[in-house]
Amino acid sequence: MKQELSIVLSGEAGQGLQTLEDFLVKAISKSYYVFATQEVMSRVRGGNNTLEIRVSNTPVATYRSHIDFLYLLNNHSFYRVTKRVSDDSKIFGEEDFLSDEERDQLVGTFVPFTLNDYATEAGSVLFGNTVLFGHIAGMLALDQDHCHALINERFSHKKDKILDGNIEAFKTGYELGQAYQEHHDLQNREDEPLMVLSGNEALGIGALGGGCNFISAYPMSPGTGLLTYLAGKSNDFGIFVEQAEDEIAALNMNIGAWYAGARALTTTSGGGFALMEEAVSLSGITETPCVTHIAQRPGPGTGLPTRTAQEDLNLAVYAGHGEFPRMIFSPGHMRDAVELAQKAFYFADKYQVPTFLLTDQFLVDSKFQMAPFELDAKYLESSIVKSTEDYKRYTITEDGLSPRSIPGFGDGLVKCDSDEHVEEGTITESFDVRIQMNEKRLSKKDLLMADYQYPELIGPESYKKLIVGWGSTYGVLKEYVDQYGDGETAYLYIKQPFPLHQDIKKYFDQADTIINVENNASAQFSKILLLELGVTVSQNLLKYNGEPFSIEEVVAYMKEV
Repeated sequence: MKQELSIVLSGEAGQGLQTLEDFLVKAISKSYYVFATQEVMSRVRGGNNTLEIRVSNTPVATYRSHIDFLYLLNNHSFYRVTKRVSDDSKIFGEEDFLSDEERDQLVGTFVPFTLNDYATEAGSVLFGNTVLFGHIAGMLALDQDHCHALINERFSHKKDKILDGNIEAFKTGYELGQAYQEHHDLQNREDEPLMVLSGNEALGIGALGGGCNFISAYPMSPGTGLLTYLAGKSNDFGIFVEQAEDEIAALNMNIGAWYAGARALTTTSGGGFALMEEAVSLSGITETPCVTHIAQRPGPGTGLPTRTAQEDLNLAVYAGHGEFPRMIFSPGHMRDAVELAQKAFYFADKYQVPTFLLTDQFLVDSKFQMAPFELDAKYLESSIVKSTEDYKRYTITEDGLSPRSIPGFGDGLVKCDSDEHVEEGTITESFDVRIQMNEKRLSKKDLLMADYQYPELIGPESYKKLIVGWGSTYGVLKEYVDQYGDGETAYLYIKQPFPLHQDIKKYFDQADTIINVENNASAQFSKILLLELGVTVSQNLLKYNGEPFSIEEVVAYMKEV
């Protein structure tokens, strides 16, 4: 009996997979551990998209290649998932959804499933997705009352006929799905209620917790989800939302808002951020905070705009001409997405530097579970000071941090200049002042280390092999160590990949073998380890086809190490 299930629905854009995902994840989360991710083509209509939902007796937060139950929603929905089915897979669909060739080569068991007929019997072919919801709910023995409540909530603004038809469609699917309860041994979890949210929603909550009251962005997938989330909260939380005319304007607005006293955010992807780099340098020399979210996708160029990658670490580390400090955070799970987003605003304000939230399509678009927790109000504290008549924006101080004021707060004039400047903020050509100001800015790198976000070690403390990963590889690497580990392998989860603290070198010194895991082709983080800590990794597990790592890939690779 299976202790977990991987359920995949394969259809095309426009068939309502997003709505179905919302229903299923909310319903399943009440009873089981669940994770959901979509693989989407870059098309508004057509193509082939898949939705994977993993249901388990233990926490899950990563992609699994093998499919237990596959639902085909049209006649071109099988060809891209053929390698993911095996003899024990169940494949549901209309008889003509498989070609003769596909049927001849089929592995697994095909189960005729006339979805349109079932939906029509319930009242309309448009109820098909609700039949699917019911079928999976019946398979998993979900609470029917809870599922009905979700349907009522979704269609409460519709006519009674539509609401009643959807309830009937759900019941039809539920009865059919009950026959498959014998194929698993899933147990209701007994821990506290868990929230279900996407990475973009978690980042948005963290931004609100960090006092974000201004967002400027030029839409670019997959970073746009954060813009739309905060736009939806703008009235409740007093957020000024601006869709800029282009990318560099968005970050310039961000910097201007911070100069005026706001806590501002810009969200983008790698291609959009490449057009913002001059503004990053403006933040560096004016010592004006800014917070930027970069949701990575495969490049170069347009690349694969709806797929995932970890290809922009170097871009974030080296963006902007000249030399100046910065902080880069890369959350791997939902609590860290909340807390690191919150802290990004606080640290940008405290140290007067650009801070970056480096995520990817897999993290921001997938749906995860998270235990509720209280945000720390400390990170709403402001470092802005009231100016005096003789205020100097760039006063030389012992620690390198000049008191930062804003226009209208006090009696002083707040002068900023993108040219090199004297303490008052006006332009200078002095070589000596240039050295003084450059060293002042660079000295803040040492200060940043006081607030370094230390990694988490998962697995045995007396390890011989150490896996290192940053950001969204957290789920797959944690599952490997927790479920498949050999007792000698640990995982070091890096949540701040730059700059690195010298204290973490001890983790690498202990290991006989260091395996670096990244979704890019050039092992970018391994080079950061060498540059910052003098650490040389033993092996790199790299993937760069636009997909996240599956648990099967990590297990297979580690058997060879």
